Amino acid sequence: DALFKVFPGADRGCILLKNDKGDMVPQAMKHRRSDTDESVKISRTILNAVLEQKQAILSADAASDSRFDASESISALTIRSMMCAPMLNLQGEPVGAINIDTQNPVMQFRSDDLEIMLAIAGQAALAYEGAKLLQSFVEKQKQDSEMNIAANVQQALLPDRMPECTGYEFFASYEAAQAVGGDYYDVIPLTDGRVCLAFGDVAGKGVPASLVMSRMSSAVRTLVEHVPDPVELVGKINDHMCAKAVEGRFVTFVLTILDTVNHRMQVVNAGHMSPMIRKPDGSIEELDEETIGVPIGVMEGFPFEVVEREIHPGETIVIYTDGVSEAMNPQSDLYGMDRLREIVSNGSPNPEELGVAIREDVRRHASGRPQNDDITLMVFGRLS
Repeated sequence: DALFKVFPGADRGCILLKNDKGDMVPQAMKHRRSDTDESVKISRTILNAVLEQKQAILSADAASDSRFDASESISALTIRSMMCAPMLNLQGEPVGAINIDTQNPVMQFRSDDLEIMLAIAGQAALAYEGAKLLQSFVEKQKQDSEMNIAANVQQALLPDRMPECTGYEFFASYEAAQAVGGDYYDVIPLTDGRVCLAFGDVAGKGVPASLVMSRMSSAVRTLVEHVPDPVELVGKINDHMCAKAVEGRFVTFVLTILDTVNHRMQVVNAGHMSPMIRKPDGSIEELDEETIGVPIGVMEGFPFEVVEREIHPGETIVIYTDGVSEAMNPQSDLYGMDRLREIVSNGSPNPEELGVAIREDVRRHASGRPQNDDITLMVFGRLS
């Protein structure tokens, strides 16, 4: 309507905008005659020339214009005089086009009309780009809000506090590389007085990994009170995850059943790095790697094995994800297992102090480089 007020001689008008596929699609069109209900058609010859040259075209008499003498569309559309201007963004690329024409043989658009048309097209392009930026901002805000909700839901799946067991202390730390992640830990006091410590790392990160993590958490919580034997428990968790496995989304997993009365622990390892056991003299023991089974979700019916040992006074157990050992600094140097063993060996026997020291040392190594993986730690031990 505004174009027709500016150009009272125009009979037809059309505004085209580029879609996500890069095609120019009519977004608004108008006939001056209200009794005409056919859609406005535009010459593809003229439109292509405008978009390729990124320049406006004015033709006082399109039918006899030598630039378009091979075009059948112009004569078929009975175009007499016309103007077509590209809508250029700040980078000078066309995001749309405005076309008006007249079928009146005595009406001709002039160069001053074209200048006005170019000004209108320029303003329209800026308005369109601004609207797109606003839409992107709104969508980003909505996405951020949804991700914050997802992060809060995931955080709710983690224990809000560690258990209090006489003579023992527990520490856990979880830092996702993205808003949500695929690392997982849980501490579940059992009715018989034992404590179940579950620790896992879903392959991948972000939303897909977090969904698998949620399912894993649910499976552990559902089965742990009904299956007292740790080997059978991990087997049932594995079969449950295999039943509806997502390709490539396996879980490395360590299940520890801790008896704080008899000072013993049972460990079933499903494809995870072997936990470190720090002894009072600073030496480190790692559980037999031959007992490590396949990750959860890889092979239904896999026969897992259990390792059982006594926990002596002053011994501290460290379980970690590969986000710790594979953390990188700005030079892409890995944190590495040697450095992890060194800080565990030289660190405090107190689980919380040792856990905090490991976490802070990983941060120092990263020197501000964004995480490339989730970083999760669980440290527990028998006090001296």
